[in-house]
Amino acid sequence: MPYDFDTAVNRKRTNSVKHDFAEQYGLGYNCIPLWIADMDFRTVPEVCRALQKRVEHGVFGYSQPGGGYFTAVGQWLASRHNWRVEPRWLALTEGVLPAVSTAIAVLTKPGDSVLIQTPSYNQFNMVIEKSRRKVVKNPLVLEGEAYRVDFDDFERQIERNGVKAFVLCSPHNPVGRVWTEDELVSMGEICMRHGVKVISDEIFADLVYPGHRHTVFASLSREFLDNTVTCMSPTKTFNLSGAPLSNIFIADDDTRYDFEEEHKARGNLGVSALPAVAAQAAYEHGAPWLDELMEYLGGNVAHARDFVKGRLPDVGWTEPEGTYLLWLDFRRAGFWARELEAFIADEAKILLSSEPGAEGFLRLNLASPRSVIEKALRQLEGALERAPSRRADLSPIE
Repeated sequence: MPYDFDTAVNRKRTNSVKHDFAEQYGLGYNCIPLWIADMDFRTVPEVCRALQKRVEHGVFGYSQPGGGYFTAVGQWLASRHNWRVEPRWLALTEGVLPAVSTAIAVLTKPGDSVLIQTPSYNQFNMVIEKSRRKVVKNPLVLEGEAYRVDFDDFERQIERNGVKAFVLCSPHNPVGRVWTEDELVSMGEICMRHGVKVISDEIFADLVYPGHRHTVFASLSREFLDNTVTCMSPTKTFNLSGAPLSNIFIADDDTRYDFEEEHKARGNLGVSALPAVAAQAAYEHGAPWLDELMEYLGGNVAHARDFVKGRLPDVGWTEPEGTYLLWLDFRRAGFWARELEAFIADEAKILLSSEPGAEGFLRLNLASPRSVIEKALRQLEGALERAPSRRADLSPIE
């Protein structure tokens, strides 16, 4: 493999949220940080070279991506996802979460209900509530090692709560599902039947393991396309979260106009030069790097699977179909729900993250060198072996 994913990169003292700020947030001292969702791998070498060339120019005035940027994005989506987009659909933002927030403001009114599927990415709850909208939950159902959608409840929640918008997470963070075409069609048809707009967060679209295929929700029909705000980004794919740029595709002219006007009203007037340079270089040159990354991450999944199933009898395994996140079930380990995350940090010296709608579960980021993952799993094993027996008092998944 020409790309090195095994060598640990020292990210300390680089103002990394993941490595430098956990202690300030009160999350633990001297822990292996496997909580926040960025990778510990160097990005595509061509990205670094493109950035160096741009930096050497030395002038960083107002700028915006040119036609070459859209060409690169369009070719990537066509080749990777069989989705052909039109230039006029594209609106650029500094991140997917700001785009989700803007879309909620455009598609709903204060007091309206917005549907999410739990367990959920915690920022969805925050954005909806800060927007003075009501969070409505469609709990996913855990069967064996995978989650499924309860479609009857999905429609029932929409009907009972007068839901106006649905935030689809595809592939799903944190449970790692890559929704099948049939599942997406079923959710889309229910939304169309009840006049529910779809905000589709597809930031992990490129990070899918063999045997699974990401389907762009809006690509399934013209009706879905016109009813959807599709949010994509190179940031997760190529580890560019520190150079944020997101591609928001809105085919409906009126919705796109309202989205762009709302985005401007929030003081967002454009994307800066360096993120655009990084993103274009990644789309143009990053395919071989991504293919090897997914092979490496697949090896991390296999290693973690063998370790958890073979040596952590009280930890339940959820099989990831996409993303670089593991969703681990600690409900059998005998901890009070509110103690679990602190115990892992204090005793195992690992930082994991919890998500709304799933007491007793924690999310582990696998996007680190295998030696780091091995060390973290061994520390977790030792901590669980030393733990005193505790009476479980864990709430069921909401």
